[in-house]
Amino acid sequence: MLSERRLQVLRAIVQDYVGTEEPVGSKALTERHSLGVSPATVRNDMAALEDEGYIAQPHTSAGRIPTDKGYRLFVDKLAGVKPMTAPERRAIQNFLEGAVDLDDVVARTVRLLAQLTRQVAVVQYPSLTRSTVRHVELLSLAPARVMLVLITDTGRVEQRVVDCPAPFGDASLADLRARLNSRVANRRFADVPSLVEDLPEAFEHEDRGTVSTVLSTLLETLVEENEERLMIGGTANLTRFGHDFPLTIRPVLEALEEQVVLLKLLGEAQDPGVTVRIGHENAHEGLNSTSVVSVGYGSGGEALAKLGVVGPTRMDYPGTMGAVRAVARYVGQILAES
Repeated sequence: MLSERRLQVLRAIVQDYVGTEEPVGSKALTERHSLGVSPATVRNDMAALEDEGYIAQPHTSAGRIPTDKGYRLFVDKLAGVKPMTAPERRAIQNFLEGAVDLDDVVARTVRLLAQLTRQVAVVQYPSLTRSTVRHVELLSLAPARVMLVLITDTGRVEQRVVDCPAPFGDASLADLRARLNSRVANRRFADVPSLVEDLPEAFEHEDRGTVSTVLSTLLETLVEENEERLMIGGTANLTRFGHDFPLTIRPVLEALEEQVVLLKLLGEAQDPGVTVRIGHENAHEGLNSTSVVSVGYGSGGEALAKLGVVGPTRMDYPGTMGAVRAVARYVGQILAES
């Protein structure tokens, strides 16, 4: 267990290295920070930190830089994330409030996160497996053709044209719409099949075939869009950090192209709060030189998906964590109001 003084020295090293991009020496630490001890004591503390694997010396006679273990302790010991300023919060809210649908919300969120953090932004679409039905609309297109519109609590809208086995009158269509919504509105997708299985029996015999056809289309709609999706933005930001990646940035770019890798990273973070995976904590080898900061977002206090950023391990963790958390909160509010 590190003493408070050595933890203070580690914090100072992380802050200076993130800010200057240069290895940090004991003389610089005592000049920039009020550590209350002599340079000789700081050197001893740095030697102890190095022995315990929290910092490393990249070159002979150079200063020290944090290791993955050092960044992890720094993050774990953070007193709090850096709060967004009032103008930043207003800018986030105004930018996201202009979205017209779910795709627009996700696209705006990616651009916003990339701009705020100057990292690669990753936003997962809300999982339909955890979504609920907000409303089902049925519109008559012809005597034997119906338009089914499914609206979810995440703002997703799915439309399907249903060719019915027989003409279906407006009164019957209105009855089906009312009965259907009374059963499935505000219910989880997974619960819908059992909720509607006996619905055809509530109709006249000649209408049951059409009701069954409409219900089959609804159930197909609930499952066929189940593929997990995400959107990435700001990849060009990585070019600003070329020297942070040993040898080449290529493995990072290749990993970012594999969406299944990013989905796994986001999905592994079960904690609805801010999660930080540093360096070799990322299972994919191509991301061993990066950190992934993610958080859940959703409506009604439940996380439906994750969003976050990918960047070098030398990042402003308090600021990045604050930005990711703030954006997630506003996205959740927009989904709840949509």
